[in-house]
Amino acid sequence: MTVLVRAQCTTCDRMEHVVREVCAEAGVGWERVDIADADLDLRGEFGDRIPVTLVDGEEHASWSVEPAALRTALSA
Repeated sequence: MTVLVRAQCTTCDRMEHVVREVCAEAGVGWERVDIADADLDLRGEFGDRIPVTLVDGEEHASWSVEPAALRTALSA
């Protein structure tokens, strides 16, 4: 589980909060990646849609994430 974010982004902070809570509940690890530090492929694909959540390397949500949908994706 990965959250792609941008520094000083309140929308990113909100998404990260949801991810933190849902992953803690599910016992799933996650990482936070600032898009400015990401490789060129990630920046090219997701740079204009930050924040983005990736589950198993696939885009799950951008801009916002619903806790129930994330729980379902993580349990699949």
